Amino acid sequence: MDSAIIIGIGQFGTHVAKRMSELKCEVMAVDVNEDRINEILPYVTHAQIGDSTNPEFMKALGISNYDVCIVTIGNSFQTSLETTALVKELGAKVVVARAANDVQMKFLLRNGADDVIYPEKQTAMRVATKYASKTILDYIQLDSSISIYEMKVPREWNGKTLAQLDVRKKFNVNIIAVKRDAHLTVPAADMVMTSEDIALVIGERKNIQKCFKV
Repeated sequence: MDSAIIIGIGQFGTHVAKRMSELKCEVMAVDVNEDRINEILPYVTHAQIGDSTNPEFMKALGISNYDVCIVTIGNSFQTSLETTALVKELGAKVVVARAANDVQMKFLLRNGADDVIYPEKQTAMRVATKYASKTILDYIQLDSSISIYEMKVPREWNGKTLAQLDVRKKFNVNIIAVKRDAHLTVPAADMVMTSEDIALVIGERKNIQKCFKV
């Protein structure tokens, strides 16, 4: 994405805005609160104070000129829903909205959101998965079935090459990187694994669980 308009500059919206700016995106920040806009202004390209449910104000922002519109309003679901529907009507190319629960997610998707972010649930799932097993070091869910796991390599893998382990054929999972001595490497088939290695694995959860016996 080259440009984004972020509506709702609370804690979550602030993090999104700052990170997108760091990634060299053109960022327009919008919030009804003047103090929040003043705080975010040094980190973004543009910032505007205004009511995101006001059609005239929003139309003047040129919503359709941005690659993505991210609605991160967290203190009023009614405002978030109205804003989501409005920006879609104004020609937003992609609308991403924040939800606090499953019901909100359904309403947002029905009223203009192309995608919904659910930070509390996503963070809770990541923390629970990470700390449920000593083998799992980290976890990123890509969609409903595919995830990337950072896994401790099983002891029985020690001294074997990836070709010998053949986890892709046996378990339908792919090792996309190996971390060794704090360095990340894209592994070749003849790479010899050690029990001190960390593997980044992509696949379905059930298959990864079988492969790593967790």
